[in-house]
Amino acid sequence: MEPTDLPVSTRHLDGLHRLIALTDKTIMGPARGREITADAIEMTAILFGGHETIREKPGLLTIITVNSPLRYDDWMLGGLITNARAGQAVVVTPFILAGAMGPITIAGAMAQQNAEALAGIALTQLVNPGAPVIYGGFTTDTHMRSGNPSFGTPEAAWATLVGGQLARRYNLPYRSSGGLNSSNVPDAQASYETMLSLWSAVLAHSNFIYHAAGWLEGGLTTSFEKFIIDVEGLAMFESLLNGFTVDDDSLALPSIDRVGPGGHHFDTEHTLARYVTAFYNPLVSSRQPFGAWEESGGLDAAQRAHRVWKELIASYQQPPLDPAIDEALLEFVERRKRDILPA
Repeated sequence: MEPTDLPVSTRHLDGLHRLIALTDKTIMGPARGREITADAIEMTAILFGGHETIREKPGLLTIITVNSPLRYDDWMLGGLITNARAGQAVVVTPFILAGAMGPITIAGAMAQQNAEALAGIALTQLVNPGAPVIYGGFTTDTHMRSGNPSFGTPEAAWATLVGGQLARRYNLPYRSSGGLNSSNVPDAQASYETMLSLWSAVLAHSNFIYHAAGWLEGGLTTSFEKFIIDVEGLAMFESLLNGFTVDDDSLALPSIDRVGPGGHHFDTEHTLARYVTAFYNPLVSSRQPFGAWEESGGLDAAQRAHRVWKELIASYQQPPLDPAIDEALLEFVERRKRDILPA
C-alpha cells in the first residue's frame, strides 16, 4: 500500500507502521534506494527483536523489479543490495511485455527474463553469500493493436509455466502472479482471465503468488469486490489441493448397501455424521435456484462480494502488538521524519 496523501519522502514510514500495527500479514517493504530500504529493515528489526534475529530468520520481503529490457535502475539496485546485505529476502522480478520490453516471441521473452533474473540473483550472492532470494517472473504479452499490456492470457500462462521450470532448474523458490486480468470491472472477463492466470501459477508450483487478489484495470486498481471474489477462488484451490481421504470409512460401502437401489443418502448415519464439514462452503458463490435467488435480492457475484467486504470491515479487530514495540516503532518513525523533513 502507498499512502499517497502523505509526503513522498516519509510516507514509507507511515505505511510500514500501519502495515505492522493494523495487520498480521507478511511485511513487504519498499525497495526505493538504500535509505528507504534501511528504514524498513530497522523497523522490521524493532518488531522482531533485533538485526541478528532477522538475519537468522528474515522478517522482510521485498520485490526488486528489473527495468526491462536489461537494466536495473539505481533505486532497485539500492534496495537489492541493502536487503541482501541485511539478510532479508528479495524477489528478483523482470517485468517484460513481449513485443515491447522484450522480444515478441515467448521463447525470446523468456530468454531475456531468465538473463535479467539471474543477474540480480547473482548480485545478491556477491553482496552476501547465502542471502535469501526468490526467482520472480512477470512476463506477459502486449496487445499489439493498442500497445496496452495484456493479462490473464495464454501467453502469460506459458510464461508462468516456463518460469516455474527455470526456477526449479536453479533450485530456487519461485514467485509468479496469480490473479491478473485486463478487465475494468469484476465481471466474467475478470473471472475467466484470473482463473487462467491462477491455474498456471498453481501448475507451475509457485511458492509465492503475488497479486493473487484484487487486481483490476490492468493492475491500476485494487477492487474490494474483486478481492473477495479472488479469495473465493483461492479458497477453492486450497480445498482442491488438500485432496480427499480414501479409506474404508470414506468409501462408505456399508452405507451404500443399506440404502440400496433407488434410495437416498440424506438421512444416513454416514451423512449425518459429516454433513456440516463435508464440502467446501462458499464465501460468495450462490447455490440457490433462480426463483429463490431472485426473491433474496437477485444479487450478482460482485454485489454479493460488496456485501461481504463491508461486513468484514465492520467486524475488523486490530491484531495484538506489544505496546513497547509499538512505542519503539513510533519513536523511530518520528525521529526519521525529523531527519528527513527538518523544521
